[in-house]
Amino acid sequence: MTAPDLGEWSTLVIYELRTYWPAPGKMPALHRRFRDHTLRLFDKHGIKVVGFWETYIGPGPSLVYILGYEDLGHRQRAWDSFSNDPEWIAAREESERDGPLLARIESSILKGTPYGPNA
Repeated sequence: MTAPDLGEWSTLVIYELRTYWPAPGKMPALHRRFRDHTLRLFDKHGIKVVGFWETYIGPGPSLVYILGYEDLGHRQRAWDSFSNDPEWIAAREESERDGPLLARIESSILKGTPYGPNA
């Protein structure tokens, strides 16, 4: 079995799995912030989105997403740039005007195995 042609994904070496547990009643506001601001800003700062999921069965409610990077340096530069972007700071402050959107965040950095499709 051969690995699929991953095109632009072939340059991604590490992935970040992020899980957000929203504050009570804040999932709709969290979705709006991602849809209206965060996704565009991720793209602007070179953060590659692999996918988003909402917990269907299991501990939740939670929003789970995966990001891809060329290496740890790329991840650090991208997050530093994103975190300091005045547009992100304003969007975050506006979205949290009535209180924080998140109760908890977890993040894990993942690397591929030698037998997976991205080997």
